[in-house]
Amino acid sequence: MSTWGFKFRRDLRALNRRAREWRMILRGVASTDHPVMAHVIPIRRCNLSCTYCNEYDDFSKPVAFATMAERLDQLADLGTTIVTFSGGEPLLHPDLDRLIAHVRSRGMIAGMITNGYLLTPQRVNQLNDAGLDHMQISIDNVMPDEVSKKSLKVLDKKLQVLAEYALFHVNINSVLGGGIHNPEDALVVGKRALELGFTSTVGIIHDSSGQLRPIGSRERKVFLAMKNFEKRNFSQINYYQNNIANGRPSNWRCRAGARYLYICEDGLVHYCSQQRGYPAKPLAQYTVDDIRREYLTEKGCAPMCTISCVRQISYFDFWRDPQTIANTAPEVGHEPLVHIQSSGK
Repeated sequence: MSTWGFKFRRDLRALNRRAREWRMILRGVASTDHPVMAHVIPIRRCNLSCTYCNEYDDFSKPVAFATMAERLDQLADLGTTIVTFSGGEPLLHPDLDRLIAHVRSRGMIAGMITNGYLLTPQRVNQLNDAGLDHMQISIDNVMPDEVSKKSLKVLDKKLQVLAEYALFHVNINSVLGGGIHNPEDALVVGKRALELGFTSTVGIIHDSSGQLRPIGSRERKVFLAMKNFEKRNFSQINYYQNNIANGRPSNWRCRAGARYLYICEDGLVHYCSQQRGYPAKPLAQYTVDDIRREYLTEKGCAPMCTISCVRQISYFDFWRDPQTIANTAPEVGHEPLVHIQSSGK
């Protein structure tokens, strides 16, 4: 395909995607009785072992396609607008393309979070054909080290492949804190992302319950510089991080369990990846009554939360409906940052 032809297809796909996103926003403002986003885990296994991550193991099998399709249908029936596949590493799931296509067939926006290691031109074209809308890749440093192998040196060729072949939106995210040796690397990564036509965001590391891990002056300086990279679109509403970067709590209404759902590989609904265990109700039994209850339930972990996806989705409702149901989840304590599951082999 000619360069002009590819650009036309990509621009056309972007227009269609933006139209669906605007419908999502309007629908989200009009009604609070449905989830805006669900993070779904099709496989817990990952091909990497970054020391700050507690969201993977090295042995889990992929969830069967039929089981995953049922869960996606249940989310669609609840009125969910966006489904993002995460893990683990979702590209390890043998039926990921079929799952993405199923999301799109039910009228939902399809996204994924990946480390990017398994991307090839053929794989990117398969994701195009499946109808993927958004991809986020995490890149934490310029050179790989013992903390993270998600480095620009390793992944730059993958980014070039995406720039050449991807019809979907690509965002590159970096994290600050958590033992990342050179926080200035995030600036190099962000500039490279923009050079390739992607968007760039930065996150702040949390402990294993999603709570703030204070960052130093170098990280704060980088964070403020990175804010200038962030384009003003829905996926980058991260204004709260100014408080987090300075170690200050935020006063906001977390709508986890209602507007945002985290569906683990066992099909249970949790508040988020770092608050697994509550409400821990099977998705198959989740109803509008559960959404309404959790929408009005305050979350004790909210003031020092750094989970950006929950924060972003909760912005839909920051201006309305005070939370009148007391928090019943366990008290949040600061747990160790490193909390890696393994097979024991």
